[in-house]
Amino acid sequence: MQFMLLFSRQGKLRLQKWYVPQADKEKKKITRELVQTVLARKPKMCSFLEWRDLKVVYKRYASLYFCCAIEDQDNELITLEIIHRYVELLDKYFGSVCELDIIFNFEKAYFILDEFLLGGEAQETSKKNVLKAIEQADLLQENLDFQIRLFPGTVYNNPCRRQTCLLAISVCWFLISAGGPPSPLASSRTRLNPEVY
Repeated sequence: MQFMLLFSRQGKLRLQKWYVPQADKEKKKITRELVQTVLARKPKMCSFLEWRDLKVVYKRYASLYFCCAIEDQDNELITLEIIHRYVELLDKYFGSVCELDIIFNFEKAYFILDEFLLGGEAQETSKKNVLKAIEQADLLQENLDFQIRLFPGTVYNNPCRRQTCLLAISVCWFLISAGGPPSPLASSRTRLNPEVY
């Protein structure tokens, strides 16, 4: 996948994710051309179209168009399924998602997309796993916000040290979710005995 665009029926861009580097000027030109092309199509027309040297796959959900540009050898139906899965994830997270949810919570929409797609390819197909990762990140953010309010003027309010704290907290959460750090006794019991083999 080259890029993904979300735009309204009025042509307002709501979300954009580029997986191939482009200059800002070129991004604006591509966005403008593609939005005009898709909006000019009739509702009964096919959701696939050839545009420049790419294939464009789009789907309209309520007042939003979800549009992806893929390379010539990529499968359009899989891309359509990726769009549908992303909409399902948004719907599950926001509870009946609408355009306003994406406008006011765009960072969450980007985060869900990043958990689902990596480099333009689906990295996790399980809705349950994606939503679990998002819930953990929400919990981590709430924990950090709570600590900032609890300890004003401390290390948490320093932007340079906040990243270090966030990393330490995420490592702790990973260890907790994995069942805690490995104990030396457990690792000695599970070692392979070379004499048996």
